[in-house]
Amino acid sequence: MNVQQISTFFAIASGPDGGCLLQTLPMFAVVLAIFYFIVLVPTKRQRQEVQQFLEGLKVGDKVITTGGIYGQVTRLGGDSVQLQIADKVRIEVSKAAVGGYQGQPPVQDAPASEEAKG
Repeated sequence: MNVQQISTFFAIASGPDGGCLLQTLPMFAVVLAIFYFIVLVPTKRQRQEVQQFLEGLKVGDKVITTGGIYGQVTRLGGDSVQLQIADKVRIEVSKAAVGGYQGQPPVQDAPASEEAKG
């Protein structure tokens, strides 16, 4: 590359106010890194905890669903869980609807309703 090609490159890379695009790239990288560590890493960690919890469910566990139903696991299926919620009353719910163990902080929160969103 000769000097004229280099100066043409920097002229193209400079913004309308005369600032160099190469000066803004490190700031952009910093913003992306902050976003990654503040948003994506905790979200990934939360998903892993929920996945471990759901894989660790076993018959006899006392759980609460994200909808607030208390029950005891009586059967585990592929994507579903059968809960006994009263004497001779059993319901089948999605495994993803199980929010945590009774008496402990929830592993996953209930999804926000449409009314609460808007």
